[in-house]
Formats: sequence, structure tokens, C-alpha cells
Amino acid sequence: MTFKMLESRLSEGLFWQAVNKFKSEQVKPHESSILTINPHQTYQTHIGFGGAFTESAAYTWSKLSKDKQQDIINLYFSQSGLAYTMGRTHINSCDFSLENYDYVKPFDSELKSFDISREEAYVIPMIKEAMKHVPNIKLLASPWSPPYWMKTNQNMNHGGKLLPEYKQVWANYYVKYLDEMLKRGIPYWAISVQNEPAAVQTWDSCIYSAEEERDFIKEALGPTIKAYNKDIRILGWDHNRDIIVQRAKTLLEDEVSASYTWGIANHWYVSEDFKQLSIVKEMFPDTHLIFTEGCIEGGPKPGAWLTGLRYARNMIGDLSNHVEGWIEWNLTLDLQGGPNHVGNFCDAPILIDTDHNRYIINSSYYAIGHFSKFIREGAKRIHVEGDYPKGVSMVAYQNKDQSIVMVLLNESDELKKVNIAIVHEIMAVELHPHSLLTLFE
Repeated sequence: MTFKMLESRLSEGLFWQAVNKFKSEQVKPHESSILTINPHQTYQTHIGFGGAFTESAAYTWSKLSKDKQQDIINLYFSQSGLAYTMGRTHINSCDFSLENYDYVKPFDSELKSFDISREEAYVIPMIKEAMKHVPNIKLLASPWSPPYWMKTNQNMNHGGKLLPEYKQVWANYYVKYLDEMLKRGIPYWAISVQNEPAAVQTWDSCIYSAEEERDFIKEALGPTIKAYNKDIRILGWDHNRDIIVQRAKTLLEDEVSASYTWGIANHWYVSEDFKQLSIVKEMFPDTHLIFTEGCIEGGPKPGAWLTGLRYARNMIGDLSNHVEGWIEWNLTLDLQGGPNHVGNFCDAPILIDTDHNRYIINSSYYAIGHFSKFIREGAKRIHVEGDYPKGVSMVAYQNKDQSIVMVLLNESDELKKVNIAIVHEIMAVELHPHSLLTLFE
């Protein structure tokens, strides 16, 4: 078998270094561990990769010249870039908005004043440019908070809960958003019930216990979305891996709630216990697992290689544990790591210097590309087993055209030698310290 190789030596600042083709039978095996690939044992079907069209990301992108804006779109959504096919937006404001905002006048329970024209300034134009590359982009919409008057704390920030008397009004609100976006030529693939429902944040947030989320789905949101468009999927949880099993049990053991809940979404903060995802899949084989948010916290780290390492580790961990689609956080941010209306600054794969009409591509961008450029929609994850050297991890897929893709990560400080056995042949591979290697046909 003949494979090509794409290598990134992150700590050396060498990204996407093409290595010449080699045939496995021409390479002498190492005296080291063997990882065996079995294309006949398959797992989840891949949906896609993507990022979030937050107001902050789109606002920052809008500050570039038209040619530089097009560069960013190409870098993410073209086949020569990351080939993203997914995206996420926020219903009402989130922390990565210029301020708190919603779409209705206070106490308008009939939603007669509903107006998403604010999104026409930044978010919608950026989505429309991406859709020129990906007309059938899979978009996920998530709320961070209902309008203040629907909540117990009368504030979009600092947690609070949805008042029971507004359950149906809030469910109708999702449909209004989806319908108004559709009128502007932007259809949606899925919604999540609530971003991070277990976190009281200084920014836009709303708390649901597992039982409250379940009851909201079965009593209001599920029937309302199904009546509007039965093809729009509902994702529960949309939070960290640490208590994902408990939340999934509550949502999916209830027959009515489960009938509306297509899948469970997770973020990477707090926990890297990837096995929790497999536990959910083992308990509920028919559910779907989607990664919907991850970023480097604490502001921009241009030039840092550890950020790329974190992305790669999480992508392999998630994909190896039944995650079907992977959406990271802000597509772009400024050099402060915002705008963010509460100062919760973060990093992004592409940073924009708005003062000098330029952008900076981080190692996280290149790490994502090792997966997104080669693992295509419809690919099946295939079985890998063997004795992994310390610090090495791997995931493998077979695309619909039968081509095989393998992504290997070496997080250690040492060169690692690995033998990969596939279809009665063996490839000897060297993994440089802090490196990513993609083998593809």
C-alpha cells in the first residue's frame, strides 16, 4: 500500500511538512511496538468539522479588508484550507458578543417584536461567505440565556433559571430564530437545549438541572421543534465530559425525552476523561455524540505549540470515543482574545490584528488540519489496537472511497518508533517529539 505523509513538528514550529510517498513493503519494521489497523471493524460515521460564528468572531473578521476576509473564509471552508462543513451560532448574545442582547421587547410573550436584524451586521454575512464553499453547511444553534424577563434572576448573566411560566414562550423563541434565519437563506441542522447548563457564569448563562432539562425537552422544546421541522436535531447537555454520563441517563432513560433528543453534546473544559463518552454510547447505542466547543482559555498565545497539542489530544480522544462531529469555538478573535463583553478572553486558531489588516495562524489551526483535511463526511472510524508507546495516541478512518487515514500524535519529549500493521503489510513510522503525523492514501 502506498501512503502520503503530512507532518507537523509543533515545538519546532514546522507545520504541515509534506513527506515523500512510501510503500509499506519497502520499509523495514522497527524493533518496537505494533499498532494494528482493522478496516473491517468499524464504529461511528463522521459528520464533519467546524467552528463558531460568534458575533465577536464575525465582527473581528469584518474589520479586515475584503481580500483578507476572503483569505479567512478560504482558510477554513475551502478544500485547500480546513474543509470545514459545520458551524455553530448563538441564539441571543453569548460572552463572545459585543454586549448582552436578545431579539424581543421586554415581556412580549407573543414574540410579535421578534427581530434578528442585529445578526445581519456581522454574523449572517460571514455565514453567507462560508456557504459559497459549503452550501449545505451543518449549522448548530445554541442559546446562552433567555431574555432577562424570562428568568428567575431577571438578568441574562450570572446563571438564574427559566421561569416555568415561560417554558413554551422560550421554546417558541427557538423556532422564531430558526425561521428568521431560514428566511435569510440559512437553514439549520440542529439546536442544543442550553450552552453549559450547569455553570453559573459572569456572562450569559442559564441553569438547568438534569430533570429540568429533561422536562423542558419533553413538555415544550421537543414537541415545538418537531412540529416546526422534524429534521432539526436536538442535542442535550452541551457541557463538559465530567458529568456527561449522569446527564445523559436522565435525558435518555425517559422515553419521551429520548424520542426528541437526537444526541449529547460535549465541551473539553474541566475534564479530559474521554472514556465517559464511550460509556454514554454503550448505555445508549442509538444516541449521537457531538463535540461543540473547545478553546484555549486565558487570552491569545500566538506562536505557542502547546495549543496545537491540546487540540490534537482532544480530537483523538473524542473521535476515538464515538464523537461524530467536532466543532471548536471562535473562528477568529482579535489580539486581545475578544471582543468579549465580560473580559473572558480566549485564543483562536486564527487571530486578527485589526490595526494592521493582518492575521496570525496558530498551531491549533494546523493541528485541526491533520484531521479535517483528510477525514471526510461519511468516513467510518476503524479499529486500532496494540501496544502504544508512552505519549503516543492514534485514530484511523476509512473514507467512502475506501481510502484510509491515520492520525498519530506524539506528546512526549522523545522520538518514538511505531510499526503500523494494515492489510498484511507493515509500515515503520518515526514520530518526532511533540509532533502530529497524518498518513493518507
